Amino acid sequence: MSALLLSALSLPSPAAEDTGQTLARSAAAPLQGRTIPPLVLTTIDGDALDLGAVRGRKALYLEFWATWCTPCREQMPHLKAVQRSAGHDLQVVAVNIGFDDTPAQVAAYRAEHGLRMPVVRDGDGRLGALFGLRVTPQHVVVGKDGRILHVGHRADSKLDDALASARSQPAVPAGGSVGKVIGTGDDRLRAGDRAPARRLRTLEGFEVALADPTHRRDTVLVFLSPWCESYFAVTRPASARRCRRVRELMVGHGRERRVRWLGIASGLWATQDDLRDYRNAWRVPVPLTLDADGSLFRRFGVRSLPAVVVLGADGRVARRMEGETLDGGALEALPTLEQRAAR
Repeated sequence: MSALLLSALSLPSPAAEDTGQTLARSAAAPLQGRTIPPLVLTTIDGDALDLGAVRGRKALYLEFWATWCTPCREQMPHLKAVQRSAGHDLQVVAVNIGFDDTPAQVAAYRAEHGLRMPVVRDGDGRLGALFGLRVTPQHVVVGKDGRILHVGHRADSKLDDALASARSQPAVPAGGSVGKVIGTGDDRLRAGDRAPARRLRTLEGFEVALADPTHRRDTVLVFLSPWCESYFAVTRPASARRCRRVRELMVGHGRERRVRWLGIASGLWATQDDLRDYRNAWRVPVPLTLDADGSLFRRFGVRSLPAVVVLGADGRVARRMEGETLDGGALEALPTLEQRAAR
């Protein structure tokens, strides 16, 4: 594993801060100055939070976080301080990214930290996708006119300046109508659904199809992260163990050709270089691709690490394993796909 990756996940450290800022800047580049749609979010208490209704009157501050995230925990006092001073001109929303976090864990975390602002769980990842989520925490400041003013990783003077600037904007006319409701649609692939006809670029620069274009072999899609084994060892030990077992399965069986293998890495806290270092450190023979925008994780409904999705030779979802379903002998049974494919 690369020194950069390990330092980025053994927070706090200057290298980790730099990595977080770099990923946040990559998210910010296409967002700066963009007008967000009027949104309706659902809090973990089941209440509707209509952000479109406050546009024109209030600035908006979204902080994306996870319960397992060390810098998120370190920056919680800043979030609470902003909420205490919010007043009539700022709407603060704490957004749990919904990644390897259950609703119960989010509720317990809110109680532990005494969070008084609305708390939203981004269960399907759509809200994070809207704001280019690449790191935790990720701060987003939106002016009263609905334009994005700031995206960053640090709770620093730049964030405070952006908040002050957003709050100082004059009120503007707004329609106040109910906006786009986030999280109501569901386009996740389920058993029997056909996988998208997408071609992905691997670390080696080759293009590979999600499913076998010759319709002869099953395909094992492994959803992973290069930091899962190391960072989750303390905060999510069960997930870390599953990540190790999945990686061992790829190393042990990835060269066998009667079944196609493809590793899809999350772009959260990870770059192409991190994924390359992961491949080289463990000598993973499976083609690997970085899902930088998270579109494949969302399409397949993967919200925890690791996950395995088996596509049949016909390109349809035949089986999926995630969380506790990876325990027992489920993983070890995957190589028997070769016998089925050979018949």
